[in-house]
Amino acid sequence: MNVFTCVVLFLVSAAAAKKSGDDEWVHLPDKCEVCKFVSIEMKSAFEETGKTKEVIETNYRFLDDKGSPPIKYVKSDIRFIEVMENVCSRIMQYNLHKERDGSNRFAKGMSETFSTLHNLVNKGVKVVMDIPFELWNETSAEVADLKKQCDVMVEQYEEVIEDWYKGSQEEDLTTYLCEKHVLKGQDADCLKETWAGRKGDTAAIAEDKKKKKGKKKKGKDSEDGQKKEKKVKKKKKKKEKSKLHNTKKRKTEEAGYTSDEEEIQKKVPLNQEKTEL
Repeated sequence: MNVFTCVVLFLVSAAAAKKSGDDEWVHLPDKCEVCKFVSIEMKSAFEETGKTKEVIETNYRFLDDKGSPPIKYVKSDIRFIEVMENVCSRIMQYNLHKERDGSNRFAKGMSETFSTLHNLVNKGVKVVMDIPFELWNETSAEVADLKKQCDVMVEQYEEVIEDWYKGSQEEDLTTYLCEKHVLKGQDADCLKETWAGRKGDTAAIAEDKKKKKGKKKKGKDSEDGQKKEKKVKKKKKKKEKSKLHNTKKRKTEEAGYTSDEEEIQKKVPLNQEKTEL
Protein backbone atom coordinates (compact mmCIF):
# COMPACT_ATOMS: atom_id res chain seq x y z
CA MET A 1 0.00 0.00 0.00
CA ASN A 2 1.44 3.38 -1.07
CA VAL A 3 1.61 6.09 1.53
CA PHE A 4 1.01 9.50 -0.04
CA THR A 5 2.69 12.37 1.70
CA CYS A 6 1.95 15.94 0.79
CA VAL A 7 5.14 17.87 0.35
CA VAL A 8 4.63 21.58 -0.12
CA LEU A 9 7.51 23.28 -1.93
CA PHE A 10 7.29 26.99 -2.67
CA LEU A 11 9.81 28.65 -4.95
CA VAL A 12 12.23 25.74 -5.12
CA SER A 13 14.78 27.68 -7.09
CA ALA A 14 14.64 30.72 -4.83
CA ALA A 15 16.95 29.09 -2.29
CA ALA A 16 19.62 28.51 -4.90
CA ALA A 17 19.24 32.04 -6.24
CA LYS A 18 19.51 33.46 -2.74
CA LYS A 19 22.65 31.40 -2.16
CA SER A 20 24.33 32.99 -5.17
CA GLY A 21 23.35 36.45 -4.01
CA ASP A 22 20.72 36.93 -6.69
CA ASP A 23 17.14 37.55 -5.52
CA GLU A 24 15.72 37.54 -9.04
CA TRP A 25 13.64 34.58 -10.17
CA VAL A 26 15.15 34.66 -13.66
CA HIS A 27 18.89 35.23 -14.09
CA LEU A 28 19.55 35.53 -17.83
CA PRO A 29 22.97 34.56 -19.22
CA ASP A 30 25.51 37.30 -19.89
CA LYS A 31 27.78 37.63 -22.94
CA CYS A 32 30.61 35.67 -21.30
CA GLU A 33 28.35 32.70 -20.57
CA VAL A 34 26.87 32.75 -24.06
CA CYS A 35 30.29 32.77 -25.73
CA LYS A 36 31.54 30.03 -23.41
CA PHE A 37 28.81 27.56 -24.39
CA VAL A 38 28.79 28.59 -28.05
CA SER A 39 32.52 27.78 -28.28
CA ILE A 40 32.13 24.54 -26.29
CA GLU A 41 29.36 23.24 -28.56
CA MET A 42 31.15 24.44 -31.67
CA LYS A 43 34.31 22.56 -30.68
CA SER A 44 32.25 19.43 -30.02
CA ALA A 45 30.54 19.76 -33.42
CA PHE A 46 33.86 20.20 -35.25
CA GLU A 47 35.30 17.21 -33.38
CA GLU A 48 32.34 15.00 -34.31
CA THR A 49 32.38 16.00 -37.98
CA GLY A 50 36.17 15.79 -38.22
CA LYS A 51 36.35 11.99 -37.89
CA THR A 52 35.19 11.20 -41.43
CA LYS A 53 37.46 10.58 -44.43
CA GLU A 54 34.71 11.54 -46.85
CA VAL A 55 35.62 13.54 -49.94
CA ILE A 56 33.42 15.82 -51.98
CA GLU A 57 33.54 15.33 -55.73
CA THR A 58 33.28 18.47 -57.82
CA ASN A 59 31.48 18.45 -61.16
CA TYR A 60 32.95 21.61 -62.61
CA ARG A 61 34.59 21.32 -66.03
CA PHE A 62 37.07 23.76 -67.51
CA LEU A 63 38.22 24.46 -71.07
CA ASP A 64 40.66 21.54 -70.97
CA ASP A 65 37.75 19.31 -69.84
CA LYS A 66 39.52 18.50 -66.57
CA GLY A 67 37.45 18.62 -63.40
CA SER A 68 38.75 20.17 -60.21
CA PRO A 69 40.17 17.65 -57.69
CA PRO A 70 37.93 16.29 -54.93
CA ILE A 71 37.87 18.20 -51.62
CA LYS A 72 38.18 16.59 -48.20
CA TYR A 73 35.00 17.15 -46.20
CA VAL A 74 36.96 18.15 -43.07
CA LYS A 75 38.49 21.04 -45.01
CA SER A 76 35.35 22.03 -46.89
CA ASP A 77 33.06 25.03 -46.62
CA ILE A 78 30.13 22.60 -46.38
CA ARG A 79 31.33 21.32 -43.01
CA PHE A 80 31.76 24.87 -41.72
CA ILE A 81 28.27 25.88 -42.84
CA GLU A 82 26.66 22.79 -41.32
CA VAL A 83 28.31 23.39 -37.95
CA MET A 84 27.38 27.08 -37.96
CA GLU A 85 23.75 26.32 -38.81
CA ASN A 86 23.30 23.65 -36.12
CA VAL A 87 25.45 24.84 -33.22
CA CYS A 88 22.72 26.89 -31.54
CA SER A 89 20.21 24.05 -31.70
CA ARG A 90 22.65 22.07 -29.52
CA ILE A 91 22.19 24.72 -26.83
CA MET A 92 18.61 23.51 -26.41
CA GLN A 93 19.98 20.29 -24.90
CA TYR A 94 21.01 22.28 -21.81
CA ASN A 95 19.00 22.62 -18.63
CA LEU A 96 19.09 25.09 -15.79
CA HIS A 97 20.75 23.78 -12.62
CA LYS A 98 19.74 26.39 -10.04
CA GLU A 99 21.62 24.61 -7.27
CA ARG A 100 24.90 25.57 -8.99
CA ASP A 101 26.65 28.93 -9.11
CA GLY A 102 27.73 31.09 -12.05
CA SER A 103 27.96 29.65 -15.54
CA ASN A 104 27.88 26.13 -14.08
CA ARG A 105 24.12 26.50 -13.73
CA PHE A 106 23.91 25.70 -17.46
CA ALA A 107 24.55 22.02 -18.12
CA LYS A 108 23.16 19.04 -19.99
CA GLY A 109 21.13 16.50 -18.06
CA MET A 110 18.40 16.95 -15.46
CA SER A 111 19.19 19.24 -12.54
CA GLU A 112 19.70 17.81 -9.07
CA THR A 113 16.61 19.66 -7.83
CA PHE A 114 14.22 18.30 -10.45
CA SER A 115 15.81 14.85 -10.27
CA THR A 116 14.94 14.76 -6.56
CA LEU A 117 11.39 15.93 -7.27
CA HIS A 118 10.89 13.30 -9.99
CA ASN A 119 12.15 10.59 -7.63
CA LEU A 120 9.63 11.71 -5.00
CA VAL A 121 6.79 11.55 -7.53
CA ASN A 122 7.90 8.08 -8.69
CA LYS A 123 7.82 6.90 -5.07
CA GLY A 124 4.22 8.03 -4.72
CA VAL A 125 4.87 11.29 -2.90
CA LYS A 126 2.53 14.12 -3.81
CA VAL A 127 4.60 17.17 -4.63
CA VAL A 128 2.88 20.55 -4.68
CA MET A 129 4.69 23.59 -5.99
CA ASP A 130 3.98 26.75 -7.96
CA ILE A 131 5.20 25.17 -11.23
CA PRO A 132 2.74 22.64 -12.79
CA PHE A 133 4.15 19.13 -13.24
CA GLU A 134 3.59 19.37 -17.02
CA LEU A 135 6.08 22.26 -17.19
CA TRP A 136 8.88 20.66 -15.18
CA ASN A 137 10.73 19.51 -18.30
CA GLU A 138 10.00 22.58 -20.40
CA THR A 139 12.85 24.80 -21.59
CA SER A 140 13.63 27.45 -19.00
CA ALA A 141 13.65 31.17 -19.78
CA GLU A 142 17.42 31.24 -19.19
CA VAL A 143 18.17 28.44 -21.69
CA ALA A 144 15.78 29.96 -24.25
CA ASP A 145 17.63 33.27 -23.92
CA LEU A 146 20.97 31.47 -24.19
CA LYS A 147 19.86 30.02 -27.53
CA LYS A 148 18.56 33.40 -28.72
CA GLN A 149 21.85 35.14 -27.91
CA CYS A 150 23.73 32.28 -29.55
CA ASP A 151 21.95 32.93 -32.87
CA VAL A 152 22.94 36.60 -32.75
CA MET A 153 26.56 35.91 -31.72
CA VAL A 154 27.17 33.26 -34.41
CA GLU A 155 25.88 35.60 -37.11
CA GLN A 156 27.85 38.58 -35.77
CA TYR A 157 31.18 36.72 -35.45
CA GLU A 158 30.88 34.38 -38.44
CA GLU A 159 33.93 35.82 -40.19
CA VAL A 160 36.04 35.52 -37.02
CA ILE A 161 35.07 31.85 -36.62
CA GLU A 162 35.71 31.24 -40.33
CA ASP A 163 39.23 32.70 -40.02
CA TRP A 164 39.92 30.25 -37.18
CA TYR A 165 38.44 27.36 -39.18
CA LYS A 166 40.49 28.08 -42.32
CA GLY A 167 43.63 28.72 -40.29
CA SER A 168 45.84 26.24 -38.44
CA GLN A 169 43.25 25.76 -35.65
CA GLU A 170 46.13 25.34 -33.20
CA GLU A 171 44.70 27.96 -30.85
CA ASP A 172 41.77 26.91 -28.69
CA LEU A 173 38.50 28.25 -30.12
CA THR A 174 37.30 29.54 -26.74
CA THR A 175 40.47 31.60 -26.37
CA TYR A 176 40.39 32.82 -29.97
CA LEU A 177 36.70 33.67 -30.19
CA CYS A 178 35.82 34.71 -26.64
CA GLU A 179 38.96 36.17 -25.08
CA LYS A 180 40.41 37.81 -28.20
CA HIS A 181 37.22 38.99 -29.91
CA VAL A 182 33.82 38.75 -28.20
CA LEU A 183 35.04 39.63 -24.68
CA LYS A 184 38.12 41.64 -25.55
CA GLY A 185 38.68 44.09 -22.69
CA GLN A 186 35.61 42.78 -20.82
CA ASP A 187 34.96 40.38 -17.95
CA ALA A 188 35.88 36.83 -19.00
CA ASP A 189 35.98 35.14 -15.58
CA CYS A 190 33.18 32.70 -16.47
CA LEU A 191 35.50 30.98 -18.95
CA LYS A 192 37.58 29.70 -16.01
CA GLU A 193 34.59 28.28 -14.11
CA THR A 194 34.45 24.49 -14.10
CA TRP A 195 32.11 22.00 -12.46
CA ALA A 196 33.85 19.20 -10.57
CA GLY A 197 30.61 17.31 -10.01
CA ARG A 198 28.89 16.25 -6.84
CA LYS A 199 27.62 12.93 -5.51
CA GLY A 200 24.03 12.39 -6.58
CA ASP A 201 24.22 14.99 -9.35
CA THR A 202 22.52 13.37 -12.35
CA ALA A 203 24.46 15.43 -14.88
CA ALA A 204 27.76 14.44 -13.25
CA ILE A 205 26.68 10.78 -13.18
CA ALA A 206 25.79 10.93 -16.89
CA GLU A 207 29.21 12.42 -17.67
CA ASP A 208 30.97 9.69 -15.64
CA LYS A 209 29.03 7.00 -17.51
CA LYS A 210 30.06 8.59 -20.80
CA LYS A 211 33.74 8.54 -19.77
CA LYS A 212 33.54 4.93 -18.52
CA LYS A 213 31.86 3.90 -21.77
CA GLY A 214 34.70 5.53 -23.72
CA LYS A 215 37.33 3.71 -21.63
CA LYS A 216 35.46 0.41 -21.99
CA LYS A 217 35.31 0.86 -25.76
CA LYS A 218 39.01 1.70 -25.84
CA GLY A 219 39.78 -1.44 -23.80
CA LYS A 220 37.65 -3.54 -26.10
CA ASP A 221 39.41 -2.12 -29.17
CA SER A 222 42.74 -2.99 -27.57
CA GLU A 223 41.54 -6.54 -26.82
CA ASP A 224 40.24 -6.94 -30.37
CA GLY A 225 43.59 -5.72 -31.67
CA GLN A 226 45.46 -8.34 -29.62
CA LYS A 227 43.16 -11.11 -30.87
CA LYS A 228 43.67 -9.97 -34.44
CA GLU A 229 47.45 -9.93 -33.96
CA LYS A 230 47.41 -13.50 -32.54
CA LYS A 231 45.30 -14.66 -35.47
CA VAL A 232 47.73 -13.12 -37.96
CA LYS A 233 50.71 -14.78 -36.22
CA LYS A 234 48.95 -18.15 -36.20
CA LYS A 235 48.13 -17.83 -39.90
CA LYS A 236 51.71 -16.83 -40.69
CA LYS A 237 53.09 -19.81 -38.74
CA LYS A 238 50.75 -22.19 -40.56
CA LYS A 239 51.81 -20.73 -43.90
CA GLU A 240 55.52 -21.18 -43.07
CA LYS A 241 54.90 -24.78 -41.98
CA SER A 242 53.07 -25.51 -45.24
CA LYS A 243 55.89 -23.90 -47.23
CA LEU A 244 58.50 -26.05 -45.42
CA HIS A 245 56.48 -29.21 -46.12
CA ASN A 246 56.20 -28.37 -49.85
CA THR A 247 59.95 -27.73 -50.08
CA LYS A 248 60.73 -31.07 -48.42
CA LYS A 249 58.31 -32.86 -50.73
CA ARG A 250 59.89 -31.28 -53.83
CA LYS A 251 63.40 -32.37 -52.75
CA THR A 252 62.18 -35.91 -52.12
CA GLU A 253 60.61 -36.13 -55.57
CA GLU A 254 63.80 -34.80 -57.16
CA ALA A 255 65.72 -37.62 -55.48
CA GLY A 256 63.73 -40.16 -57.51
CA TYR A 257 61.03 -41.39 -55.16
CA THR A 258 57.85 -40.16 -53.76
CA SER A 259 57.36 -38.86 -50.28
CA ASP A 260 55.38 -42.01 -49.43
CA GLU A 261 58.32 -44.21 -50.42
CA GLU A 262 60.61 -42.11 -48.28
CA GLU A 263 58.37 -42.58 -45.27
CA ILE A 264 58.28 -46.36 -45.83
CA GLN A 265 62.07 -46.49 -46.05
CA LYS A 266 62.41 -44.58 -42.83
CA LYS A 267 59.88 -46.60 -40.92
CA VAL A 268 60.74 -50.12 -42.28
CA PRO A 269 64.52 -50.53 -42.53
CA LEU A 270 65.92 -53.76 -44.09
CA ASN A 271 67.13 -56.14 -41.38
CA GLN A 272 68.27 -59.06 -43.64
CA GLU A 273 71.33 -61.07 -42.60
CA LYS A 274 74.48 -60.63 -44.63
CA THR A 275 75.38 -63.59 -46.87
CA GLU A 276 78.63 -64.42 -48.51
CA LEU A 277 78.75 -65.41 -52.14
